Amino acid sequence: MAEKILNNIISINDASYIYKAHDEDRQDVTAVSGIDLSIEKGEFLVILGRNGSGKSTLARLMNALLLPDHGTVFVNGFDTSDEKLIWEIRRSTGMVFQNPDNQIVGTIVEEDVAFGPENLGVPSEEIRRRVDEALDTVGMADYKKHAPHLLSGGQKQRVAIAGILTMRPECIVLDEATAMLDPVGRKEVMRVLKKLNADEGITIILITHNMDEAASASRVAVMEKGNLAMLGTPREVFMNVARIKNLGLDVPQVTELVYELNRKGFKLPQDILTVDEAFECLSKILSE
Repeated sequence: MAEKILNNIISINDASYIYKAHDEDRQDVTAVSGIDLSIEKGEFLVILGRNGSGKSTLARLMNALLLPDHGTVFVNGFDTSDEKLIWEIRRSTGMVFQNPDNQIVGTIVEEDVAFGPENLGVPSEEIRRRVDEALDTVGMADYKKHAPHLLSGGQKQRVAIAGILTMRPECIVLDEATAMLDPVGRKEVMRVLKKLNADEGITIILITHNMDEAASASRVAVMEKGNLAMLGTPREVFMNVARIKNLGLDVPQVTELVYELNRKGFKLPQDILTVDEAFECLSKILSE
């Protein structure tokens, strides 16, 4: 068991979390119920679910911002219930939230990115090196002297990610970090996340409502009423179009197109995820 935990960046075992009611007229709410989920180092996992499905609570359990009422959560081999390990856990797994304005504390970009390692007592020269590396990685090196409030939403989120990178994390959890961004900002952030995952080996856990973002992940988890309803590769998950729709979610546009064409009598593979794949299959059918 211990060896298995160490092979994963995050191991969640029968974890539940209940929001306690502080008013007699209200009931306790079980946000997460008996979740079992192991996330391997270097994965790109997307978590989907309707509002209230428990996905944000699950994200906070991964960073020890919340502790399970039942079960266990291990981050990089550390039990989140051990208060002595909290800084190791937070350093291993950084969090990026939906609104970048709520995460930025510095008056200029480089000050904000340096905030984390400064609080850890990292030497000044090392901080400067980490800040420059992080800003270069997220494509914001030319903006290090800029005031954050003058940046676009996508640029602010990239600054927030840079601030996490200076802490040398092995995993980054993003709780709907692209939700408030325009399409250009979304692409900027996704490009950075894919680069960090592919080039740096950083585990990415992205909570999103965007199905095209989910299609590019290595695995997709679907939450429903606090439970893990589906788990698999994007192809395995999205080929179940009817089930996804029953859970109140969409599928990638090209997947829905293929689904509707098959309902009309076409015989296309159900696990198509890209426009190129759909074009190739349709071209073969139409040329026959």
